[in-house]
Amino acid sequence: MHAHASVPSFAHAGAPGAPWPGGYPVAYQPVETDRFTRMVMRLHARAPRWAVPLAALGCVGIGMAYALISDPTRSDPDAAPTCLLKLTTGLDCPGCGGTRALWYVLHADLPAAARHHFLFVFALPFLTWLFVAWAGNRAFGWKLPEIQFSPKVVGMFLAAWAVFSVARNLPWAPFTSLYV
Repeated sequence: MHAHASVPSFAHAGAPGAPWPGGYPVAYQPVETDRFTRMVMRLHARAPRWAVPLAALGCVGIGMAYALISDPTRSDPDAAPTCLLKLTTGLDCPGCGGTRALWYVLHADLPAAARHHFLFVFALPFLTWLFVAWAGNRAFGWKLPEIQFSPKVVGMFLAAWAVFSVARNLPWAPFTSLYV
């Protein structure tokens, strides 16, 4: 079927009296959702309020368990790095040291955690509060005050992270102290 079959002939491009220069815009039909999407939407509609926060907490728990079990602080000095960027270029990536920082945070050694990834340690209380406020509201209806970050603040944090990522790879002092 032609896309303009239901549009009157005077509405085609260049027709006198057409309200739009190229004729009427084509109205797109909504795409029918696939079976998997419909199943996920049904599960979401039937799930209790606490299911999504519990699943998110489970993912965070798995990450913490990985950090605790793998003990990233005890790798051999001559072991190949597991980070693809560090393996191929020798440079520390923006997240390099994050798993070790998490391990030290879980063992309540904040100075060592900050030594491995200062921005992770700085952001952790904010991320924790954002999760607690969201999960408490979603699961229990709590009305905890939520932190609202302006785009300017988010941009400044991302810029600081970019500067930190570059500075930790500079080959002269005092930046060599940022190597992990």
